[in-house]
Order: sequence, then C-alpha cells, then structure tokens
Amino acid sequence: MLIDDHEVVRSGCRRLLEQGGHTVVGEASSGEQGLELYRELSPDVVIVDLLLPGMSGLEVTQQILARKPKASIVIFTVQNNVALAERVIKLGALGYVTKASDSSVLLNAVNHVAAHKEFLGPDIAQALALKQIHQQNSPFADLTTREFEVFQLAAKGLDSPAISEALHLSPKTVANHLYRIKQKLGVTTSAEMARLAIRYGLLTE
Repeated sequence: MLIDDHEVVRSGCRRLLEQGGHTVVGEASSGEQGLELYRELSPDVVIVDLLLPGMSGLEVTQQILARKPKASIVIFTVQNNVALAERVIKLGALGYVTKASDSSVLLNAVNHVAAHKEFLGPDIAQALALKQIHQQNSPFADLTTREFEVFQLAAKGLDSPAISEALHLSPKTVANHLYRIKQKLGVTTSAEMARLAIRYGLLTE
C-alpha cells in the first residue's frame, strides 16, 4: 500500500512494484486516509512518505505500529538526515529510503521488508555509519514523536497558531509541547531551535 500525497510518485511506485512482482492493493494521499485504508486492507507492506498534508508520516507510522507492532513499513522520503532516520527506525519502521535513490533501491527495500528484514538506503546507511564512527549523540533522543514534529515546525519558523493548525492540536497543547521541548534541548528561542536543526541536518540554512 502507498501513502504519498503526490500522484506522480504513487504512479511511479506502482509501476516499479508491479514490474517487480508485487501488487499494490491501495493508495492514499493523506495520513488520515492512509490509516483508514490500512485498517481496511491490512497490506503486507506499507510505503509511507513523511511529508504529508495533515497527519504526518511520522505519526502515521507510529499509529500503524501501535495497532500492529510487526507491521512492515518502508519510509520513502526526500528527507535525508540521520536524526529522522534513527527516530523512525526506533519507532519500528523496517525500511528507510530517500527519493534521491535509484528505483532499484526502493524495490530492494520492499523485498527485504516484506521478509521482515531491515533495510536502509545506501545514503542513509553511510550517514549512520559515519555518525557511529564519530559517536555524535542526537540531542533529540528524549523528545517524544509529537514533540519532535512540533520541534521541526518551530525550527522552520512557524508560530504556535500555524503549528496548531498543521498538526491539528489546540494552542494550549502546542504551548505545552514547546515548553517541554525547550527544557529538554536547553534552548529558549525559536532561533536557537533553528540553529540546532541546521547543525543536525534537519534544516538547511
């Protein structure tokens, strides 16, 4: 099953997977639709984009795994950064592939994940290996999934009302999340959050 808000991406994935001997049983263009379709279809493998309108791919992944801990999920995203890859892997996603990868990489990922084996695209695998060599610990490890999502939006410069709208949260809930995020990361302003996000590859200057 495919969850991606771009029809062109879904169409390309469908052709690739069908040529590789797989059957695409459903497609969704939003996180909410994806969750509903997942419950209906119970697919063997789900390919999830992280940047979705409304509910993010990160939250979709978390909710699917909460419902079915052994669900086979491949993250397929433009976001090539170690901190994000680490987070979804710790949540329980089995695969992480960037959209800059060759088509064969995605097909290989689906084949591995369908057999309940972990798979990382070569660019992410290399970045993770380099991080381990340098022993660079992520400061985001203590953030919850929701706090991490709020952090990303705040670091991009969104104010509380915009974050509230994007994540469908009340302003009070967003304010509480921001307070805890600043406490955990040892920052006091959005500018400091942005600098931290840039340092760890979550945001470009």
